Amino acid sequence: MPPSPTVYDRRAVVAWSVYDFANSAFTTLVVTFIYATFFTVGIAADKVEGTALWSLGVTITGLVVALLSPYAGAIADRGGYRKRFLLISTVVCVAATVLLYFPVQGQTRLALTIFVVANIAFEMANVFYNAFLPDIAPPDRIGRISGYGWALGYLGGLLCMVAALFAFVNPETPLFGFPKETDAHIRATNLLVAAWFALFSIPLFLFVKERKKPRPLDGKRLIAAANRQLAATFREIRKFRQVFRLLLARLIYNDGLITIFAFGGIYAAGTFGFTTREIIIFGIALNVAAGLGAYAFGFIDDRFGGKTTILISLVGLAGASLLAVLTTSRLLFWVAAVLIGLLAGPNQSASRSLLGRFVPYDMENEFYGFFAFSGKMTAFLGPFLLGRLTTLFDSQRFGVATVLLFFVVGAILLLRVDEKEGIAVAGRRRGLPASKDA
Repeated sequence: MPPSPTVYDRRAVVAWSVYDFANSAFTTLVVTFIYATFFTVGIAADKVEGTALWSLGVTITGLVVALLSPYAGAIADRGGYRKRFLLISTVVCVAATVLLYFPVQGQTRLALTIFVVANIAFEMANVFYNAFLPDIAPPDRIGRISGYGWALGYLGGLLCMVAALFAFVNPETPLFGFPKETDAHIRATNLLVAAWFALFSIPLFLFVKERKKPRPLDGKRLIAAANRQLAATFREIRKFRQVFRLLLARLIYNDGLITIFAFGGIYAAGTFGFTTREIIIFGIALNVAAGLGAYAFGFIDDRFGGKTTILISLVGLAGASLLAVLTTSRLLFWVAAVLIGLLAGPNQSASRSLLGRFVPYDMENEFYGFFAFSGKMTAFLGPFLLGRLTTLFDSQRFGVATVLLFFVVGAILLLRVDEKEGIAVAGRRRGLPASKDA
């Protein structure tokens, strides 16, 4: 137990939330919409091969992050290296995103390799970023603060998407004269993402403090301490059974979200014929809906609990996904997509805040490492099934239909989570009210 409860510090909360504003440019433009679509139609031989290869890249990322994140989290806990590891991961992601500018048509292996490196670094950065949440958010505000972060994240993705549209994609003469003949104006959006991520991540490193001071780096002792911490966690798994149940449910339902995020733009382009410009507009609409959903549901989270919030989102996501698979109408596809956006943000935000209520002190990085593990260990399954079924039936609809299974099974598993017990076991005290100058 810490000597005092978590104090609400507005400057730290804003700085922490702005990091979401920074890194969401990567997920929005690179993972989901512009670069994912460009890879399938501009670098790969055709959309079917491109979809299958992109699914392979997402699968590799998921496996590496699943294996690495709990261990890296335990090391960060023992050594006090949370902010240091976050900085390293951020720098690697930014640098690799810059390199994504260079691969051109036919260079699928190079493009996919760089993307995997960037995506792994991005996911590892999120482990340490998320672990700051219980340190800056009092228990009675953790839902809305997590929602603030997600809402700002979607706003960041939206604004970066708008900037890409008006600076590089839409103009007859793109900014800085990138030639359209070689698709350089599309590839240049990666440079925008890298600059955006680097610039807006700075406030976190300036204003969010790490609770534990870094220890002198002693590799052998640090690894031994991390091993002991992980072993102790597994020995006490029954004590943390609500964490285990939450992560097991998320292991499943997050696969559906990952699949939608990775292939939403690809599905819109391949099945409904969206152009690159339309994909960007599509992304903007989804980010607006997701930001509004994350912000509004943050208050519902604090009022009714994370479990209820997640269940509401899963029911809605399943229904909207079914509509997107069955409809041939562009209008109904838009309706389904906006509903998915509206509910995806609350699902992610409430999952993060619910774990924050369950995390014991001094184990934040490790538990959020397991959080990343739960999001990635089987994350290959959704993209893998989508890619295989798309290839087998030569239709993206069959592939996208797999997300329904993940949402339904995840919701059933989530019903077993006892939120009150999880909070009691963590032993976190209610936070202090904000000071006048906080």
